[in-house]
Amino acid sequence: MSEDGRVRVSKLMSAQGLCSRREADAYIERGWVFVDGARVTELGSRAWPTQKITLSREAQSNQLAQVTILLNKPVGYVSGQAEQGYKPAVTLITAASRHAGDRSPPRFNAAHLKGLAPAGRLDIDSTGLLVFTQDGRIARHLIGEDSRIEKEYLVRVEGRLDAKGLALLNQGLALDGRLLKPAKVSWQNEDQLRFVLREGRKRQIRRMCEQVGLRVTGLKRVRIGSVKLGDLPPGQWRYLRADERF
Repeated sequence: MSEDGRVRVSKLMSAQGLCSRREADAYIERGWVFVDGARVTELGSRAWPTQKITLSREAQSNQLAQVTILLNKPVGYVSGQAEQGYKPAVTLITAASRHAGDRSPPRFNAAHLKGLAPAGRLDIDSTGLLVFTQDGRIARHLIGEDSRIEKEYLVRVEGRLDAKGLALLNQGLALDGRLLKPAKVSWQNEDQLRFVLREGRKRQIRRMCEQVGLRVTGLKRVRIGSVKLGDLPPGQWRYLRADERF
């Protein structure tokens, strides 16, 4: 923020959910951004938070063309960049691995992989719903600092858990010196817990379970917001449908 209270236009655009900071810079360079009706073309331009920011039709069309993909990640793939010999999960997104039941309009195009990034993560040894998107608005909605989106997991465990331990899992644990947000944890069956979280610290569920004497033997994410994994087979993917919202 400048001394007079003005803020970078790109930051304001991101905060208002218009797009990501990276997309905002690209839109500004193309002349697709207006502040109180005046076109902005210079990177680093500033505005007061009370000013109205709008996008051109070209920017709106660009956003409509962006795709979001749902993948059922199997064990052995990393969510982001390749590491320690493990392949990134995005390599599973090919024409051949698209779910046969996907009735979404887009025909798979290699251009859909450009700028496609994971909106969240799953550990190498975890499975289930992983979201990839070209749309910075969706990424911010799912993983932004102020995100309140629920993520649901089915977690197979070994060990004994009493009522006190279950209560701690729901509300009362801390990781890395910081209290965790309240969770919803309940038994799904005799050896499987259901976790619903509103945050995603590194290896959070496994570390939570360790604190109450449990060992995780399997972890699967089955829902993000109102979007469910459903019957999507491991290693296959589909497009987010027009009628789906996180």
